[in-house]
Amino acid sequence: MANRLMSYLPNSYKTSHVMVSIADTENNELQDFKANLEGVLNQFFIETADFTLERWEKDLGIPVNNSKDLEYRRSVIKSKLRGKGTITINLIKNVAESYSNGEVEVTEDNKNYNFIIKFVGIKGIPPNMDDLKKAIEEIKPAHLGFDFEYTYNTWDMVSDLTWESAFVNTWEEYKTI
Repeated sequence: MANRLMSYLPNSYKTSHVMVSIADTENNELQDFKANLEGVLNQFFIETADFTLERWEKDLGIPVNNSKDLEYRRSVIKSKLRGKGTITINLIKNVAESYSNGEVEVTEDNKNYNFIIKFVGIKGIPPNMDDLKKAIEEIKPAHLGFDFEYTYNTWDMVSDLTWESAFVNTWEEYKTI
């Protein structure tokens, strides 16, 4: 009798096959209800939402594209939500980090009306760059330009490798490992 419901009933019910069966059925229904309730609760948070992403996208004016994977769609939604308010370096940093899933440095170049977004948390060019460019264009002031800088491994960083171990990957792969 692993069923907790039976512990709330009189002891005489514990020997009744009918009452045990009823309690087991009610327990299963309550467990299903609990799982469904948690599933609905998950839809209120972008990190765990799945079937309500389309609604999030419509509410934020994001084109709905169900062919994209959930993580991609979540990153676009998070970026759009972070992109609200006064434009600051931190806001641009937060938006860029939500697309790259890595640390970003933003440097102002006021003399040239420009800012530079440097990806330091990941090597190479992050995925989603087209969408990141659109998001930055949408939130930045119209008179400012921006550039991206990417980080890669150099020969010095992989100079400890022997020829035997170096043949495991290509140089393109070593640049971003």
